[in-house]
Amino acid sequence: MTSETGTRAPRTGPSWISRWDPEDRGFWESTGRPVARRNLWASIASEHIGFSVWSIWSVLVLFMIPEHGFSTTPEQKFLLLSVVTLVGAVLRVPYTLAVPIFGGRNWTIISTFLLLVPTAAAFFLVQNPDTPFWLMMVLAATAGLGGGNFSSSMANINSYFPEREKGWALGLNAGGGNIGVATVQLVGLAVIALFTASAGYLVPLFYAPLILLAAWWAMRSMNNLVNVRSDIPAQLSATKDRHFWIMSVLYIGTFGSFIGTGFAFGLLLQSQFGLVPIQAAAIAVLGPVIGSLIRPVGGRMADALGGARVTLWVFLAMAVCATVLVLAVQAAQLALFVGAFAVMFTLTGLGNGSTYKMIPSIYAAKAEDAIAAGEPREQALARTKRTASSMLGLIGAVGALGGVGINVTFREAFAATGSTAPAFAAFGAFYLVCAAITYLVYLRRPATAAPSTATGAGATPGAAQETATR
Repeated sequence: MTSETGTRAPRTGPSWISRWDPEDRGFWESTGRPVARRNLWASIASEHIGFSVWSIWSVLVLFMIPEHGFSTTPEQKFLLLSVVTLVGAVLRVPYTLAVPIFGGRNWTIISTFLLLVPTAAAFFLVQNPDTPFWLMMVLAATAGLGGGNFSSSMANINSYFPEREKGWALGLNAGGGNIGVATVQLVGLAVIALFTASAGYLVPLFYAPLILLAAWWAMRSMNNLVNVRSDIPAQLSATKDRHFWIMSVLYIGTFGSFIGTGFAFGLLLQSQFGLVPIQAAAIAVLGPVIGSLIRPVGGRMADALGGARVTLWVFLAMAVCATVLVLAVQAAQLALFVGAFAVMFTLTGLGNGSTYKMIPSIYAAKAEDAIAAGEPREQALARTKRTASSMLGLIGAVGALGGVGINVTFREAFAATGSTAPAFAAFGAFYLVCAAITYLVYLRRPATAAPSTATGAGATPGAAQETATR
């Protein structure tokens, strides 16, 4: 932030922390840990509400039935979900860059208050079924504001924890946010059960006071870090690194699958198997619950076993799961479909945790390479930590585009064949590609291991790649 004279605005006050060095074990044990955890819990609350608002239309489309005056087709509903997902993905880029500009606490407060906009839009739309579809898409798209919260939250929390604990901390932060997808579906299920499917407007109304509560929590408990500065050109230049694009593809496979199927699961049950809203909502809530709760476990497994190993096995299992889903759709076996989806959500949760652990680890390894090449240690660590925080958010933005692809593929498959089986076949093929990339880039060891300096994530061209993901 700069003043009118062009000088940087002072970063002082009770919410600003001037010294922060979590890698210093003495500082971490005496001062850092309680402060980091306090910020983490408040961050989780805000991100949770953000995810709930982002995914609110995955519930509200279940209320949009002819009996209540809606004439929207399944193809239109998939398109609406795609637009909401797209806006959330795109907003993750500016949200990531906002953290060093405004401060983590300040931006969390601002972004939480902004969630009142899509909440009000949803409240209006559910009560007005005659709204033109183009206007419905425009207003529903504001729910994408909730999708941006994830990247700013992850970029902020990444700066608080030492490298040895980031897998667990980022997993908790992300998992606590991701479970917002399930929470909003539970709210929708409760509304249908208590007030029938004609009371969809109560879902956004329920979230209005929670948004205010989350903003108050952030004001009361969070901090801004003075040493997290804005260097947007340098941060964006990291997108030239091949690991940015590789990890983005992998995160499309894990998080894109989680958010895309999380949004679409209830609609799939309704459109593919003919379930009524309360049946679809009751089943659909299980998937996001599983995927969200298991995400920290994926981060912990990555801490212990290596992120690339966990990610490889996740993608192979996801490919098998996609094959089972094709068979379930073709045979119209609801039980098999739901069971395979439960496994798929478990795998996406594990993969979300393991891939996000890989990102800061790769850049930590690059810092060690720079130090070995003569760069001052503090300078190298500060630069790569700043880059890793940005990459967490930017890769999160690209990964969320996978959710757009999921819903667009569902829409096209349903429109062309009346079945989603072709979509699941395409997903299975993509998961195999992701598994191959993970193995070839981060696990395959060269036939001859010659000493070398940094090659992107380790000390030797192939063998040390796994070091960067542990």
